[in-house]
Amino acid sequence: MLPPDHFLLQPRQDFLIGVQEGHIDTSTLAAHDFDVDTRTGFMPPDPPLSRLPAQWELWETALDTAMQAKLQLSVKRCLTVEEKNSSESWREHVRKLPVLPMSELTHSELLLRRAHHVLTFIMHFYIYTLPLSSSVLIPEPISVPLVAISNHLQLPPVVTYSDNVLYNWDIIHPRTQTELGFEAPALDNLRSQDMFSGTIDEQEFYLASARIELRGVEALELMRATMDELFVGDKIAIRRITAYLYKLASVVRDLTTILLDVRKGCDPNTFYHSIRPWFRGADSDPAHRKWVFEGVEEQPTDLSGPSAGQSALIHALDVFLGLDNCNVVEGGAAPDQRTLLRRMQIYMPRYHRNFLRHLSTNPRPVRTFVMQTRSDMNLLDAYNSAVQSVKGFRDAHIKIVAIYIIAPAARERTELEHADPEAKEVGKQVLKGTGGTDLVRFLKGVRDKTAEAVVEPTL
Repeated sequence: MLPPDHFLLQPRQDFLIGVQEGHIDTSTLAAHDFDVDTRTGFMPPDPPLSRLPAQWELWETALDTAMQAKLQLSVKRCLTVEEKNSSESWREHVRKLPVLPMSELTHSELLLRRAHHVLTFIMHFYIYTLPLSSSVLIPEPISVPLVAISNHLQLPPVVTYSDNVLYNWDIIHPRTQTELGFEAPALDNLRSQDMFSGTIDEQEFYLASARIELRGVEALELMRATMDELFVGDKIAIRRITAYLYKLASVVRDLTTILLDVRKGCDPNTFYHSIRPWFRGADSDPAHRKWVFEGVEEQPTDLSGPSAGQSALIHALDVFLGLDNCNVVEGGAAPDQRTLLRRMQIYMPRYHRNFLRHLSTNPRPVRTFVMQTRSDMNLLDAYNSAVQSVKGFRDAHIKIVAIYIIAPAARERTELEHADPEAKEVGKQVLKGTGGTDLVRFLKGVRDKTAEAVVEPTL
């Protein structure tokens, strides 16, 4: 039994027509419990906090200094003595910071989010400017507050997709305000707040995901409207669900276009050599170093880097369509082990995890409904169109990975082998994503599993 205030029990409306007199608009019911906005989806409706209050200014200043000094990755070729000294001077400053109090931060989710963003950025600057021969000892002024803040947010103490994308944007030009508040930002009216490399390429990489999140708001609305109709299940509902699924396929195709458009502003070599290394988590550390959080009794273990797999929007499409991608096992592991897509949910804001759990408990899954009603060829075709659109999105993702990671990695291996024949062993290593995964094998597995979800008509 559903609770009486569940949005599936509210009077139905036709999403493509809009709210009609006498119908309750259920589109806002997810916002309170799941931090999902009807204008911006999983992104906050207003630009995230860009600076903490004065009592935590030392953190903000440390991050400002790192960005303004354009600290360089320790793996950069031909790193100069001046660049090495600049990084060490900054790290020494970080080590000498006091451990700032955090109690007042816990009164505000917005403050906690900004603090997590700032401290994880500082931590990644600290780790990846260290020589690879150095141990990773994250100093107490960063490790102690970061772990405490992460525990409050129920997030790992590492840079996540939400730090890079969801809570790292601002608008370029002022937005139009209506009676209901500010409009959602236009896709071309966004900029990033903080970056590691300070390059336009890095900003475009983040903004491609932000634009996907914003365009995906309509997909969330279509899911909600479909679930309303699934609860009714009559002939009118079937016609509406068919229309919603066709429209969902169209929206996902738009997401694919936005994903591929990242090529217009982000150079693959710049990304691979100057941007991507900043994101690596402990499980993809180039020197396989253990990250030690000084002053922390229970050492964190979930320390993968940010990944598109941490986007709740893409997970929502999987859950809603019943694509069962969570059965795709990482690296051939046993089926009962956590797979990547489930593991990536640990790195999502907790309210978004709750949203996915809520979505997965829908008593009338759309895939089950389609299979029970597969004699309706229009509904079947609409569902399969939606599934194929998600497969197309995953095909595009593989293409982007090939351009931005696989091809530059192959060129790097060739250069290393020419410079040092002993380096051939490097080429035998499995290519890992920033989330620590066997990248190519996993992505192809998820894509193929999506393709298998197409429902065949009844003969």
